[in-house]
Parts: sequence; C-alpha cells; structure tokens
Amino acid sequence: MKKELLSLGLVGLLCLSSGISVSAADYGVAGCGFGSLVFKENKGGHQILAATTNGTSGSQTFGITTGTLGCATDGLVQKEKVQEVFVSLNFNSLEAEMAQGKGEKLEALSGLLGCSTNGTAQLGEYTKSNFDVLYTQETTPSSLLSAVKDGIRKDAVLSKSCKI
Repeated sequence: MKKELLSLGLVGLLCLSSGISVSAADYGVAGCGFGSLVFKENKGGHQILAATTNGTSGSQTFGITTGTLGCATDGLVQKEKVQEVFVSLNFNSLEAEMAQGKGEKLEALSGLLGCSTNGTAQLGEYTKSNFDVLYTQETTPSSLLSAVKDGIRKDAVLSKSCKI
C-alpha cells in the first residue's frame, strides 16, 4: 500500500514538473481537470493528488477539449503543448486507431487540431491511407504530430476542415 502511494506521488510529481505552460486560473500547478475541482488547495500534497487524478482519469484532456472541468478554451493552455502531450500519452492507442482510421483517441486528436465533424472523418481516412508513412520504426510522438499536421496542410479538404 505504501509503495502504491509512493508510486502515485512520484507520478504526480512528474506531472507537475512536465512543463505545461498555464496562466493564472482557478486551479493550481496540476492544471485544470477533475483533480483540480476535488483538490482545490494549491499546496504540494493536494496538487500531487490533483495531478494524479487528472492523469489517471483522463479528465484533463477531456476538459481541455471540451472547455469543461475548469479548463478554458481561450489559450490559457498553449494549444501546441496540449497536442504534444496528448500524442505522447496516447501514442500506442493512436497507432492502432490511425491504422483503422477511427477511434476515440483519433477523434480527440482531431478536436485538438481544430477539425470539424466532417474533418474528423476525413482525418481518419487520411491516417488510414497514409499509415505506412505516418508510422515507421523511427516514428516518435513528436514526428507523428508533425507528419499529421503536414498532411493536413497539404490535403485540400483537411486544410479547410481543420484549424491547426
């Protein structure tokens, strides 16, 4: 039990030191999300618990995407950084979903890239048909995000449907 708590604390500490840039808002250094609503005090222990709750529940990504759970959609959290963190955290899931051209994580990424509903379907088709180019042995989360954005810019439909 103590090892589990210590592990959770270390994960929370890593989340706190990840370097996500936020502005002054109604949450502490752990960022917005369900954890910030439950653990409101801006003290170390509370923020570790808030970060752990946000990270394990996926509520921060959901909140940022939807503008709920105390997360603003007006640029308080840098859009580029959110995209990078999302792709890093969901890299393996995105691999499977991009190969299929559909899935929950791919839809969430589409939202983070500013794609319309039609753009989401188009992005799925794009990732499925270009999967071998997007995912190679050398692909990293950063290179994947860059390749997807390049593909959006070059595609006539996606460039109009997504606001990257």
